[in-house]
This record gives sequence, C-alpha cells and structure tokens, in this order.
Amino acid sequence: MIGKFTGFVCLALLAVAVPRAQQTPATPAQSPAATPAAPQQTGAPPAGQQPDESVPKIVITANEVNLIFTVTDKHGHYIPNLQQSDFALLDDQKAPAKVNYFRQQINLPLRVGIVIDASTSIRSRFQFEQQSAIEFLLQILKAKSDRAFVMGFDVTPTVTQDWTNNIDGLETGVNRLKPGGGTALYDAVYTACRDKLLEGARDREPVRKAMVLLSDGDDNQSRVRPDEAIKECQRAETIIYAISTNWTPSRGKGDKVLTDMAEATGGTVFFPPSVEEMSASFKNIEEELRSQYALNYTPADFKNDGAFRSIYLYCNDRRYQVRAKKGYFAPRQ
Repeated sequence: MIGKFTGFVCLALLAVAVPRAQQTPATPAQSPAATPAAPQQTGAPPAGQQPDESVPKIVITANEVNLIFTVTDKHGHYIPNLQQSDFALLDDQKAPAKVNYFRQQINLPLRVGIVIDASTSIRSRFQFEQQSAIEFLLQILKAKSDRAFVMGFDVTPTVTQDWTNNIDGLETGVNRLKPGGGTALYDAVYTACRDKLLEGARDREPVRKAMVLLSDGDDNQSRVRPDEAIKECQRAETIIYAISTNWTPSRGKGDKVLTDMAEATGGTVFFPPSVEEMSASFKNIEEELRSQYALNYTPADFKNDGAFRSIYLYCNDRRYQVRAKKGYFAPRQ
C-alpha cells in the first residue's frame, strides 16, 4: 500500500501547483527562542502512574513527521473508514520518501491546554465558560493516558493548574479564574505553546496536542503579533480549537483572528449562537478528537535546519474536505 500511495502523490506533484510556504519565520524578540518541535511526542507518565497498555506505543525518529487530520463532508459530518490510498500528500512541494504508517480512529494520549479569556469584556458570560470547560474535561480525559492544564488570561497569562490528569485539580484551576483587565490573546497563545505544549519535544512517543481557546478574539494588550502566535503553535505541533464568545449574528475582526489561528494549525472555530449553547461546541471538539486519522511519513530531501516546511494533504474523493496543519518546523540540528 505504501508504494501505491507514494506513486500516486508523485503524480499529484506534477498535477497540483502548491505555493512554497515562507521559510524560517522569526520568533518575537521579547521571548526566548523556542526549540522547534519534533513530531508530536510526550514523556513518561507522572510519578506513581502506570502507563496505559491499551495505548499504542510508537517510536519515531527525528526525520519522521506525524500528521493528525480530520475528514468531513460539506455538511461537517466526520468521514470514517477511509484508507491510505484515499489521500495524496505533498511535503515542501514533494511527495514523501516513505509512508511509515496510516491509522484510523486513533487512540493516542491527549495533551490539552484549556486557555480561557478572563478579560473584562467577557465578564457577563464567564460563569458559563467555566461550567462548559469543566464538563468538557470530565468527558474527554482518560486518567491513565491523558493530561491537561488550565490557563486564564487578561493582560497577562496565568496558569491556575499545571499538567495533570486529576479532574478535581483541573476543576479547581478553572474555578480560580476571575475576570478583569485588558486582553492579551496573542501573548497567551504564544506563552501556552512555548512554556507548556512544547514540553516533551525530545521524547519518542507521539500524542495529540490541542489547545481549546475560549475568547472573543479581540486583543488590545499583546506584544506578540498574531502570526508569531501561530508559528509558535506550529512549532509545538498543537491544534487550536477556538470557541468564539461573540454572540452577535455578525462576524467581527476577533472572529477572523480565531479562524486564522485554528485553520493554520489544523483545527476549527465554533460560533455558538448563545452562551447557553457553548457546551455543544465542547462536545463537537470531543467528537473530533475521537474521529481523526494519523499518518506518519519520512519527507523527501529532509534537512535538520529549523525551516518551515509546508504540507498539502487532500482526499482523492473531492466530496470530502481534509483539515490538517499547514506545515511544521523541522528540528534544528
């Protein structure tokens, strides 16, 4: 099957013109340089915790890329049971040298950051945000394999619960958040990726890393630019799922910011029509995290130079849409 897949994408390379992504984006001067992340990985479980034997153990090398993606139809319904031969892939405008494995309905450990806007602008709906976030954590986390952290932000980001699989601790972390102050959204996303989601970048076991971001998308305090926050997410191999707290029928500038962040990282943005329906958006995120595909491949002409490499993945059946990250940063030698 690997040979068939590689042969097909070689033909796709001739037929499809894909613009080359920008190389080696800069890191903001105010923050320490982050080490570009290798494919999604995690370290050993916390002390005293036994590893979940039901989770597949996959050892990967530095020149392999883990690509986790979602396939939907035009109505947004998830499409299961597709095969490797149903897809074509380009990495840095070239067919991969080798496809190492392809899996459906993956069950990799989750590493989830809950990042909640706690600025003054969302005070009236803050309690609903907290309740929905707690319900999500109760539903999605498996104690043996998954971990999460909680971060709130106004002018500055604050971690109220570090990485843990303890639901009570995570609930306490969410309830510690108090609304007030300005909004530094880009700083919070950048910091969450640099300080938390880049953890484990040198380890050998893949995980699914996701950020659930609750905000109206407006920013009036950040030093980091939106594109710098996105690049740090790409370095951390993290998918953003954003939930907009803008309940008005019209989409504003902040909604576009959330959309751009989500799409660049392979995620999506949800626009619940009211605060009471926010929990439905969390349920959609939970369903997606359990309805994804995993592809591991070795790129052609791979170099450990820290450069950004573009990814173009599509389904041969054009009725279906593939949602994946736009690219990744190669490790620096």
